Amino acid sequence: MTEPSYAHGTGATALLGDTVGRNLDRAIEAFPDREALVDVPSGRRWTYAAFGAAVDELARALMASGVAQGDRVGIWAVNCPEWVLVQYATARIGAVMVTINPAYRAHELEYVLRQAGISLLVASLAHRTSDYRALVDEVRANCPALHAVHYIGDRTWDELIASAASVSAGQLAVREAGLSCDDPINIQYTSGTTGFPKGATLSHHNILNNGYFVGELVAYTEQDRICLPVPFYHCFGMVMGNLGATSHGACIVIPAAAFEPAAVLAAVQQERCTSLYGVPTMFIAELNLPGFAAYDLSSLRTGIMAGSPCPVEVMKRVVAEMHMDEVSICYGMTETSPVSTQTRRDDDLERRTGTVGRVMPHIEVKVVDPVTGVTLERGASGELCTRGYSVMLGYWEQPERTAEVIDAGRWMHTGDLAVMREDGYVQIIGRIKDMIIRGGENVYPREVEEFLYRHPKIADVQVVGVADERYGEEILACVIPADPADPPTLEDVRTFCHEQLAHYKIPRLLQVMEAFPMTVSGKVRKIELRDDYARRGA
Repeated sequence: MTEPSYAHGTGATALLGDTVGRNLDRAIEAFPDREALVDVPSGRRWTYAAFGAAVDELARALMASGVAQGDRVGIWAVNCPEWVLVQYATARIGAVMVTINPAYRAHELEYVLRQAGISLLVASLAHRTSDYRALVDEVRANCPALHAVHYIGDRTWDELIASAASVSAGQLAVREAGLSCDDPINIQYTSGTTGFPKGATLSHHNILNNGYFVGELVAYTEQDRICLPVPFYHCFGMVMGNLGATSHGACIVIPAAAFEPAAVLAAVQQERCTSLYGVPTMFIAELNLPGFAAYDLSSLRTGIMAGSPCPVEVMKRVVAEMHMDEVSICYGMTETSPVSTQTRRDDDLERRTGTVGRVMPHIEVKVVDPVTGVTLERGASGELCTRGYSVMLGYWEQPERTAEVIDAGRWMHTGDLAVMREDGYVQIIGRIKDMIIRGGENVYPREVEEFLYRHPKIADVQVVGVADERYGEEILACVIPADPADPPTLEDVRTFCHEQLAHYKIPRLLQVMEAFPMTVSGKVRKIELRDDYARRGA
């Protein structure tokens, strides 16, 4: 008899019942003199004892600023030590940290500030071409809940830290004692098919356990040093990275504010890192860097690759040339904290490149018929669903949207088409709702389409993902011009998007059409748009 496409992850280690703060205390007590955090660009270092003191100081400062349990604190910054301090300080006081993508422009920032009701924002001063202070000033009048903004590296940050003196350690302890591991701790915004992002709300229990078990499967100990070039505003950085490290007494190493392949390799060499994270495009950039062979990467043993499938030849080079014999592949989504399946340390090359691993401990996964919801036999393709401690509390103040993805049995419907093999390993073969994954960033076509409808030269638009060697997928905008004699150019479209959309959402390709292929029921056949573009050899 064929087995059903269902798997339940068992494990000898029980789930953690801690809050993030209590779990950090365990690491501080066990490893006070070991390094917890290293910022390579600035040369700053913290032992676990010093890191705990810095977290407590910021926690008391936030309390002095009036942040109450359950209040939303936004963090809009590039990777830096202050980002990590905000993550753990908000956890200490029961505030809900809202992570904001550094690439966001004004209208995206305003939406998140308003939808989450952010009362205090910590921000970088600038990132690439973005002047964060100017962007905040542009939208602040429309965000009535926002009463304080502190910029990292600015006097406003120093003033915030100085305010900690007015709150005692005892007051902080009382606050922390009243917290539950099931309290919400984090809101992460994911692009939505409705045109606006949805705030996945995650608890201490969600993210602490997920970070911990990801670390368990790559055998982290206090001896490990984890190089994190992936952004902290993603679960990849703040959960699989930061919480994966601190729950094992390991060290977080920040190679640069944003991804730079040379900085990553230099950090691994200088800090003798044992683990390296990245999406496949990051590893490709590192391997192809001129002078790659000159870096001493012999300290590496493991790491995590996620975001999109890894080409076989790239995986071979990562194992052979980067010494990452135990590198792990993870699959998940923000709504599941994020990881649901992961390859194991001793998995062969085929499993690491042909699958996204098998179910994590204490999590269930199944593959169902997308229409009937019935669990399919192994080997059949259907929608991947997951259930367990990792499933989010819900979308922030959007119960209807939550009900669309979490059913009555608390199964999270991922929207991904998958196959569970006879050996229990899962293959992702497509996406039901046409989500585009460009270089590890999730892009929902509807959000980009809604924005492009505003362009005066565009009468209708459909956005699809097309295959791309470098990014996995690129964004193609198929448009019907308002005036066939004066169609928009790609430059027109990109310029229109430049100041309004995050860079990874901006179409890189354009196809002007007279009409879209339609189904009999009047829906656009997006698969034909992709096929047509491929046939043209564009």
